[in-house]
Amino acid sequence: MTAPHAVISGASIAGLSAAWWLRRTGWSVTVVERAPRFRDGGQNVDVRGVARQVLERMGLVEAVRAVNTTETGTVLVDRDGAVRAELPSDGTDGATAELEVLRGDFARTILDALPAGVQFVYGEQIDDVDDGGLATGRVTVTTSAGRVLHADLLVVAEGVRSRTRARVFGAPGDVDTRDLGVTMAFGTIPRTEADDDRWRWYNAVEGRQVHLRPDPYGTTRAILAFAGDDDDLTGTDRDELVRRLRARYADAGWESERVLDGFASSDDLYLDVLTQVRMPSWRRGRVCVIGDAAWCVTPMGGGGASLALTSGYVLAASLSRVDTSSGPLDRQALDAALGAFDEWMRPLVDDVQGIPRGIVHFAYPQTELGLAARGVADKVMTSRLMQPVVARITRVADTDRPLPTIVDVERV
Repeated sequence: MTAPHAVISGASIAGLSAAWWLRRTGWSVTVVERAPRFRDGGQNVDVRGVARQVLERMGLVEAVRAVNTTETGTVLVDRDGAVRAELPSDGTDGATAELEVLRGDFARTILDALPAGVQFVYGEQIDDVDDGGLATGRVTVTTSAGRVLHADLLVVAEGVRSRTRARVFGAPGDVDTRDLGVTMAFGTIPRTEADDDRWRWYNAVEGRQVHLRPDPYGTTRAILAFAGDDDDLTGTDRDELVRRLRARYADAGWESERVLDGFASSDDLYLDVLTQVRMPSWRRGRVCVIGDAAWCVTPMGGGGASLALTSGYVLAASLSRVDTSSGPLDRQALDAALGAFDEWMRPLVDDVQGIPRGIVHFAYPQTELGLAARGVADKVMTSRLMQPVVARITRVADTDRPLPTIVDVERV
């Protein structure tokens, strides 16, 4: 019997989770990644809600805990760095989660634990998808290097601006991208003696934020985030980006100058314009989309890494019910399996994507009055009386539904 074959485009958390679980259920798996090698680095992500159960079933909780960022809590600071409020971080799902980890370390942990037999193609991306729909037995993928791969299923696990998604889901209404009006610049900067083991979060007028977070490597992860600017900095080279950030943060205060000086020499500086992705369907023929390419929730919504990890498991569980013993996957059975994946994941995604109206205006005050109002609201929200409410807000990717059962796990 020939094992069914999945091509997965994207080697970050969603793609690696899908590779891990599909391989464990007997699939042949090829992962295509446009980067020339595995991508380490990145900022904080966390494991919350139902994703914790998935990680436990993978046997990787302690491995992730071992590469924890060392962050122990979250505080809001004023212009002088004095703490004005502290967010609750006790329990598994506080503002700083129990399993708080850098994106690259999380992905590396999954990569190192992959079952034998997963094939990787680095330095190539998908240039063409030939899928006659479910009526045909296979989907054919051609990469940028001319490599041709035939598969029973193509899993698109790329980022928010996925090129492969655009090739397959290019009709009006297939994809709804929503610009949240927030820009974030991320980078790693030198650690100083004044840095501690907390996430320190500072708000300034004109919709500006500065964030400093510890990492396990003796450096500090920094973020400059701002709202209300129509000047798109996407694609700007580092020198020009830093110059324009200096102009925007000239009088912001606190550690903004230090962060900008660090960004000027940081080798991992990157910029992101926060964009939500919503799709009425995550499947078409023998192609499905998972992770940020399917439902990017952005850091404003939170839980993106948890949804990505969970999606790989739920996809494999749904497909494990399809009989693969008699040749190519039956089209009706495959469509039903992908529909079951959609049905289970969508309530989880919808819950995280439901960002309240006005949240950007509240989170990024433009005026002194708005900043003062935000300060009052922060004190109220972090009071002992409101702790149960805040705890519910930070519980994302959470559900009372049991995870679907995988049939015949560990067939490889």
